[in-house]
Amino acid sequence: MYHGKAGRKLGRTSSHREAMFRNMVTSIIKHESIRTTDTMAKEVRKLADRMITLGKKGDLHARRQALSIVRDKDMVGKLFGELTDRFRKRAGGYTRIIKVGYRFGDNAPVSILEYIPDEKKKEKVKPKAKAKANMAE
Repeated sequence: MYHGKAGRKLGRTSSHREAMFRNMVTSIIKHESIRTTDTMAKEVRKLADRMITLGKKGDLHARRQALSIVRDKDMVGKLFGELTDRFRKRAGGYTRIIKVGYRFGDNAPVSILEYIPDEKKKEKVKPKAKAKANMAE
């Protein structure tokens, strides 16, 4: 019986799946957003959130654990610097999945997996909208 087996196989061997997840996590750290199928996004989300948690720990062991998955020193530097600073006050839930429709060709459901934008950027956008509303009156 197939009870208690966590994670999805996605029709790939374990080594292919592991390599694919590593590449996708590296891409989401680099571009902060990737477009993929719904099921892959749900699986990669687990690793992407775990990487931020490692970045927040910030010690040498956490950096080595992140390097074992990401394997790109520049991206680990970005993870432990820029991304960790952005999510310093947030306790989990660093990514979001936005469903965008279906892929042409095989009609697979497609989503965008992205790190949640910086809260400071949101604050800057809101006053501009209010200023334009005041000018219209």
